[in-house]
Amino acid sequence: MDASVALSRIGLAGLAVMGQNLALNIADKGFPISVYNRTAAKVDETLDRAAAEGGLPLSGHYSPRDFVLSIKPPRSVIILVKAGAPVDQTIAALSDHMSPGDCIIDGGNEWYENTERRIAEASERGLLYLGMGVSGGEEGARNGPSLMPGGSFQAYENVKEILHKVAAQVDDGPCVTYIGEGGSGNFVKMVHNGIEYGDMQLISEAYDVLKNVGGLSNEELAAIFDEWNRGELESFLIEITADIFKVKDEHGDGELVDKILDKTGMKGTGKWTVQQAAELSVAAPTIAASLDCRYLSGLKDERESASKVLKEAGLKDDVGLVRSGIDKKRLIDDVRQALYASKICSYAQGMNLLRAKSILKDWNLNFGELARIWKGGCIIRAVFLDRIKKAYQRNPNLASLVVDPEFAREMVQRQAAWRRVVGLAISAGISTPGMCASLSYFDTYRRARLPANLVQAQRDLFGAHTYERIDRPGSFHTEWTKLARQTGAGVGSLN
Repeated sequence: MDASVALSRIGLAGLAVMGQNLALNIADKGFPISVYNRTAAKVDETLDRAAAEGGLPLSGHYSPRDFVLSIKPPRSVIILVKAGAPVDQTIAALSDHMSPGDCIIDGGNEWYENTERRIAEASERGLLYLGMGVSGGEEGARNGPSLMPGGSFQAYENVKEILHKVAAQVDDGPCVTYIGEGGSGNFVKMVHNGIEYGDMQLISEAYDVLKNVGGLSNEELAAIFDEWNRGELESFLIEITADIFKVKDEHGDGELVDKILDKTGMKGTGKWTVQQAAELSVAAPTIAASLDCRYLSGLKDERESASKVLKEAGLKDDVGLVRSGIDKKRLIDDVRQALYASKICSYAQGMNLLRAKSILKDWNLNFGELARIWKGGCIIRAVFLDRIKKAYQRNPNLASLVVDPEFAREMVQRQAAWRRVVGLAISAGISTPGMCASLSYFDTYRRARLPANLVQAQRDLFGAHTYERIDRPGSFHTEWTKLARQTGAGVGSLN
């Protein structure tokens, strides 16, 4: 018998929970897989799970050499270790035993430029390289994630059959596609995470308004989010939010959500998204607001102190006053509409960032296809992504989701409710930075003329930066102060 028959189809190194789950998913789909981890206990744990979950075709290895040589050439090895130096260390340990034509696939949340460096380094050794965004958390890794591979197209072709079976499946195919060259897969995953930050912030604001202005209980909130999840807002994040409100606290009375400290953690992809938006001069205020809120949430002690100081200074809590005149049913419907309209703006910002980077790097990203692969498996999966897909199919060069005819109609229909919610929150002293940022983005983007003419005049006055005119071509500079002094002598003051 040919010895190669016993070799695995693919390998996976890095057996924390995500790695274990993805390896078991691959084995579950009928592809024999080799696994490796620096600590032997993780290898044993994965072997035990493979046996317990149906005798899956998974073999464990305890050295980089044995692991690599157990895979059928041309070899494909997925790495799922912490981003940064650990990836370089793992590549170094494995590539010593790999041959030209073999492929390394990094499935971590890596900075895209690190991936581009590694593509160049791998190619010097004749190796292929993919940087693959993986979304869906631990459950997605086991049962079907959304996969965003970018880099070597040949490397993608080598594992396409496996990725198509392992990814989440939706009505129009598996939630995976070849993203593009270089670090495009990692960049797309980064922006996906930025959109996720915005989504989570907007949902938390909807909760804040309904709870504190509407006076709704957790039981009522669970029912509302369950209902929303049967309509236009149907999504993974709305579904899990409904579940969160239902969980009782096992250490005391009431629901667990009320006992959780109001400090939000983060791992860096949201910050990268906002930094890239600034770098590319793309407005992403909703995503930026969500990041600012995470920073502010971390200042728990300062916020508690500020609350006390400002109360002593005479600041009144107007929530009760605002709540007294509330029509609960209308508020719930208004908040639903405000959340939906705000989400459209957040996704528009993410897509515009992707487009700007795609043009700069010549990645030729397919935005309709990106929306399609986010329909299942990933954290931002939502029914309305199908509509985003169709918007880009109608017009691949769409300037913004806000001006797609269907989304434009929905925004216009919902703007009155959106303004009511933001206005109500402001008058009650409840901060809704994400909804406010989305509304400001919408209002700024839809205006044919902005007060930027005054800012440009100021820049010309103090820095001679020049300005353009609306009525004639060219660049102009004016001696503003001199002319103002000349004409100002005869100008009276307003009484």
